[in-house]
Amino acid sequence: QVQLVESGGGLVQAGGSLRLSCAASGLTFTSYQLAWFRQVPGKERDFVAAITSNGGTLLYADSVKGRFTISRDNAKNTLSLQMSSLKAEDTAVYYCAANRYYTGRDLTRYNYWGQGTQVTVSS
Repeated sequence: QVQLVESGGGLVQAGGSLRLSCAASGLTFTSYQLAWFRQVPGKERDFVAAITSNGGTLLYADSVKGRFTISRDNAKNTLSLQMSSLKAEDTAVYYCAANRYYTGRDLTRYNYWGQGTQVTVSS
């Protein structure tokens, strides 16, 4: 049974930093492409960043480029998102997602999802 468990969310002031983690189990981690999405209540779930199975290719939404860094530790089955220069508009529930073959922005291509972690940025 595949499980993705996010952690690291919380309340932070604008301009601050936060690091999210996603612990994966029940899958061959090194075979999966991974991503972060975020969602504000009442709105669609939006792409944030994605990373290929070997970490060789990274993709970012324009809104977070230069401020967020996605990474993975294949030895620890962990996906991370380092967020800096946070803005109020980054407030959302952040989800990690996984799938075998696709690295990109289309959330429908991801098979597995975590339960989400809340990030709140106060201005």
